[in-house]
Amino acid sequence: MSDCADPPTRDQIRPRLYPSDDDRRSIDLLLRRSGSTDEPFVALAPGSAWGTKRWPYYVTLATRLAEDFRIAVIGSNADSEIAAQITDVLPPGCVINGVGTLSLLASAELIGRAQAIVTNDSAPQHLASAMGTPTVTIFGPTVPEFGFGPLAERKAIAGHESLSCRPCDRHGPQRCPLGHWRCMRELTPEYISSLLTEVLNPPVPV
Repeated sequence: MSDCADPPTRDQIRPRLYPSDDDRRSIDLLLRRSGSTDEPFVALAPGSAWGTKRWPYYVTLATRLAEDFRIAVIGSNADSEIAAQITDVLPPGCVINGVGTLSLLASAELIGRAQAIVTNDSAPQHLASAMGTPTVTIFGPTVPEFGFGPLAERKAIAGHESLSCRPCDRHGPQRCPLGHWRCMRELTPEYISSLLTEVLNPPVPV
């Protein structure tokens, strides 16, 4: 399994996004409605267009993280079901639900204000790269060597390196071709949480 990733190489230029004043105001409003504008939060992006790229333990991870952080959930309307599962298990006032309600740049603004983000191999990791947000990206059937890895300065990559069947597809199939989906099932919430701790607490240079 992979731990902290190497920094971008010289030919990997980190993208930039510039949310507008309207985007910033929309996030100010969302945070106020969610209870606070200045409490630290971690963003979770549990969705993906490809079924096998959706890590199955976001609810468990959210419960674990809620002991120390508020939780922002980010995604499209297609992610409403998993967002509801996450929000249903968290205490009132702990959740910032941006699923299906934010524009691309407003989503980037919300990610940019997060302490860090945990995301599948999907669009939010690229928004996080553009906003410089510490990132944990979960790779199941795909690998960052395809060229779609995170470029944030502080990042970690989770992947089941010992599986000979991985990668099985450039984008990730809807179902595991072998039926076991070990590339995601065996990445535990404890492991992902430990990677998040690493990106939140980088070593101090000596």
